[in-house]
Amino acid sequence: MEQKWWHNKTAYQVYPKSFYDSNGDGTGDIRGIIEKLDYLKELGIEILWLSPVYLSPCADQGYDIADYYQIDPQFGTMEDMDTLLLEAEKRQIHVLMDLVVNHCSDEHEWFKKACEDPEGEYGRFFYMEKAEDGKMPCNWRSYFGGPVWERVPGTDYYYLHLFHKKQPDLNWENPKLRESIYRMVNWWLEKGLAGFRIDAIINIKKPLPFKDYPADREDGLCDMGQVLADAEGIGTFLGELRDRTFKPHDAFTVGEVFNEKEEELPEFIGENGYFSSMFDFRETVEGKSPSGWYDCKKPTPEDYKRCCFESQRRSEGVGYLANVIENHDEPRGVSHYLPKYAQNERGKKLLAILYFMLKGIPFIYQGQELGMENTVFHSIDEVDDIGSKDEYRRCLEVGYSESEALKIISHYSRDNARTPFQWTDGENAGFTKGRPWITVNPDYIEINAKEQMDRRDSVYSLYRELIALRKNPLYEETIVYGRTEPVLTEETDIMAYFRRGEAQEILVLGNFDSRERTVVLEETGDREDQMEVLINNCPALRTEMGRFTLEPCQAVVIAYRKHG
Repeated sequence: MEQKWWHNKTAYQVYPKSFYDSNGDGTGDIRGIIEKLDYLKELGIEILWLSPVYLSPCADQGYDIADYYQIDPQFGTMEDMDTLLLEAEKRQIHVLMDLVVNHCSDEHEWFKKACEDPEGEYGRFFYMEKAEDGKMPCNWRSYFGGPVWERVPGTDYYYLHLFHKKQPDLNWENPKLRESIYRMVNWWLEKGLAGFRIDAIINIKKPLPFKDYPADREDGLCDMGQVLADAEGIGTFLGELRDRTFKPHDAFTVGEVFNEKEEELPEFIGENGYFSSMFDFRETVEGKSPSGWYDCKKPTPEDYKRCCFESQRRSEGVGYLANVIENHDEPRGVSHYLPKYAQNERGKKLLAILYFMLKGIPFIYQGQELGMENTVFHSIDEVDDIGSKDEYRRCLEVGYSESEALKIISHYSRDNARTPFQWTDGENAGFTKGRPWITVNPDYIEINAKEQMDRRDSVYSLYRELIALRKNPLYEETIVYGRTEPVLTEETDIMAYFRRGEAQEILVLGNFDSRERTVVLEETGDREDQMEVLINNCPALRTEMGRFTLEPCQAVVIAYRKHG
């Protein structure tokens, strides 16, 4: 595999609104990110992904963009952005931004002009369909609930929005629209961006002409997953986007792709793939249900193990996945994937080790390195996220009580990941001197960066160790390029795999169980003199002739020299 500049890097996602507030208005900002670059540098981060800071009315927290060439005043100015790029470069940190081009905002100039003349030049930048007898063009359901069609005010036209009604979908079938997007992408890359995280990109290709699908709920609408499975030809758009923008700049790109077909993986992340990488969402979607959050099943450790190994198998020899535990759209990973008895520092380290050592690009979401947990909601009025509010309504519709509905959405809400970063145990967790835009998680007294940075056995310190190990010349070839080979797969609640490189093998071994477990790996029995424990989340490791006795939630990383 051709070696790329980004292969050995660790990436970090910042949700700017909740990272650090530099001016006391309660909202995180670009100046706040600049002030904390040394924190990221010390952690070992070399790629920084910023969730949207573009001009936006924030119907969906900045993923509804009103102007791709402007910074929203709540985050600062374009001068601040230029300073961030310069200061990050000084610290050898590459900056990515979100590329949100499936849709824009209904306050974008393009959409305003489209509404004035739905059949004109800008009307064709969107999907604008004339109502037939007042009937919508098709029965698709928006990701945020309700139909995907909204009437253009004062007309008999509807416009398409797969997400919020203030997020009209852009018509990628129109070459003029695509040219406008390519100009914008190149403008940012020429400014100094290293690349993009590409949002909701699988949605840009719709099955046309519009038609109804079998309804899957009593609302008579159909889930978008079923619809997009019918779409053909997205590669034409993505290949053109790559060739016109990313490729000439050697940009690093990571796609948010949920619905690709397995045989299409080489086209997405292969040698000449549309993207450098794409997120591994196999664990993320495990247990999810099109019926709603009330019908979701929390993944078990066995589910998690199976999903990880399936993803490693399908990507081996093809390309690099981006490995994640959580992001701004998901609950906190330690609250979602770990059993209740494992939701402590040892369990958090177990999860960190097992995901981080997989082949691929590790992404850390802000606060993950501290083991930040889901927050507590006492009322639906405390919830900000529009998707969570829709799911709450859905729970009530199918018969759950208000308290039951709140408990369900409390687990899955995107707000869990959007509470302010917990810098200290001081007022507002050290995030702001003002009133935070969203309530701080009350556990900041116990879980915060200041306390963990001063403690050698903290979750933060473990993440620093993992990042440093990935960059260590003695192990880099194996960790970055070695194959992943699962072992002990029949051992319930044990997740174990080798990373096999040219000169060495690294064994990763973890026990999700609440009990001590002894497992046998015969191939290591005569190799204890070649064994080096690199990372251990417990004080010791008991091993003898290939028998490993693991404490509850223990995880270890062990290097072996290869035979001969």
